[in-house]
Amino acid sequence: MANATKTKNKKPNWFRRVGAKIKEVFSELKRVTWPTFPTVLKTTGVVLVIVLVFLLVTTGVDAGLAALLDLIS
Repeated sequence: MANATKTKNKKPNWFRRVGAKIKEVFSELKRVTWPTFPTVLKTTGVVLVIVLVFLLVTTGVDAGLAALLDLIS
């Protein structure tokens, strides 16, 4: 009797669990609505502009602090 309850509560094989998870991932990916190419281009452009703005701000702050450090020393 104790042996029968032990097998009922046992988890499935590790490979079966991984296989089930992979199937689940692929079924979720089928439901994803992928963006169109123009949308991807537009959002990529926005990201690049924001990165460039932050690059300029960071470079300006760095140059300003370097100039202040030169004045101090």
